[in-house]
Amino acid sequence: MADLTRLTAAETAERIASGAVSAVEVTEAHLARIDAVDEKVHAFLHVDREGALAKAREVDGKRARGEQLGPLAGVPLALKDIFTTEGVPTTAGSKILEGWIPPYDATVTRRLKEADVVILGKTNMDEFAMGSSTENSAYGPTGNPWDLTRVPGGSGGGSSAAITAYEAALAIGTDTGGSIRQPAAVTGTVGVKPTYGGVSRYGMVAFSSSLDQAGPCARTVLDAALLHSVIAGHDELDSTSIDRPVPDVVAAARNGSVDGLRVGVVTEFRGEGYQAGVLQRVDETVELLRELGAEIVEVSCPSFTKALAAYYLIAPSECSSNLARFDAMRYGLRVGDDGAHSAEEVTALTRAEGFGDEVKRRIMLGTYALSSGYYDAYYGSAQKVRTLITRDFERAFSQVDVLVSPTTPTTAFPLGERADDPMAMYLADLCTIPANLAGNAAMSVPCGLAPEDGLPVGLQIIAPAMADDRLYRVGAALEAAHQARWGHPLLEEAPSL
Repeated sequence: MADLTRLTAAETAERIASGAVSAVEVTEAHLARIDAVDEKVHAFLHVDREGALAKAREVDGKRARGEQLGPLAGVPLALKDIFTTEGVPTTAGSKILEGWIPPYDATVTRRLKEADVVILGKTNMDEFAMGSSTENSAYGPTGNPWDLTRVPGGSGGGSSAAITAYEAALAIGTDTGGSIRQPAAVTGTVGVKPTYGGVSRYGMVAFSSSLDQAGPCARTVLDAALLHSVIAGHDELDSTSIDRPVPDVVAAARNGSVDGLRVGVVTEFRGEGYQAGVLQRVDETVELLRELGAEIVEVSCPSFTKALAAYYLIAPSECSSNLARFDAMRYGLRVGDDGAHSAEEVTALTRAEGFGDEVKRRIMLGTYALSSGYYDAYYGSAQKVRTLITRDFERAFSQVDVLVSPTTPTTAFPLGERADDPMAMYLADLCTIPANLAGNAAMSVPCGLAPEDGLPVGLQIIAPAMADDRLYRVGAALEAAHQARWGHPLLEEAPSL
């Protein structure tokens, strides 16, 4: 029998539904893979072995009774540890939530369970999703399976590493400034940030409420589409949830084509700071789009150059408000509760010990930006820039159907290289941030290996809000064309762990 961990999610679901393999066999194969390699990769913070096997047995029981199975029934998935999961530890990568067991499921978690997806466990992440390398986790960094001395991206590096290392067929991430797409780019996988409001944020530990968005991580475009269709849709529990039909992303992924499509190349996303090999692979992919029948148009979005500065005022401001709830009074870590300290002192001691350096940095920056006398100069100005970026997108989409760019300026950088240089770390999200500020849909798909270091390069595709299906249409066409040229999926070139 073929290695069950190497099948795509679509193939796995088909084999389970046909009875060719049981969900328990698939789950056991992935748990064995985790046992074999995760000590090196550190993709998981918690493996829910008993829960995963119980769900797999439930799926096998449904098939035995002749019940209709969903498109991903029995498929093993890794869940970013930012989604509340009833009875399972949820830490958001932070010491302040160490040992917390939520009493309820996030909407994404609930929808996965209802679709009979097997949740293997919770994946490592930058603390409260603040980072671009998964080095800010209170529980240690994750390695990139292509080269364990390099980062797997962030904040969702655990999710990207889990599917790259074949520990899970699918994963869920969150994207505030690129935390699904950037890890996908540096691990050679597919990552999608759906339209803001397209996937419920209920039960997702909040970082920046106007930017956070859950989305799928996968090894193929079709797998990402199948997962997208499971988790997306209106949710009355989330006031920002869009009450509109979900675009048919699965059909788009099955029928990928760019013939006649107008593709805009963003001129601002190149130049100083961009790795030559990244630009080379992206330029080659743009030419491939032209060969496939797309019309290529250069598009200028001048406000995009201000996106990084605007983001690092808006996101920290919202995080300083959202993280105020971690006060040692309701849940999580509590320090100094010995009767000798006041409630205010307990809160201060707990936050000092429970939060990491990057979280503290962003709380202080955000609190300052929101303070009296500085609100208009900083936070208010950043929101005005956000409006300019949205208008640039509107002008661009009046000329083209989708935009493309590098997903990241460089390939995966070495662990520790940017740990003491926050600005260098922030620049990893240079290309991804504008889509978050405007709420558009965006995807990263592999487009080859950089000649300098043999590491994966990602192409970013951006579509208008609620046009998520365009991402899958373009992504599927590129995936098929690239694999025809390479003769195999890109991940087959990754070294064995």
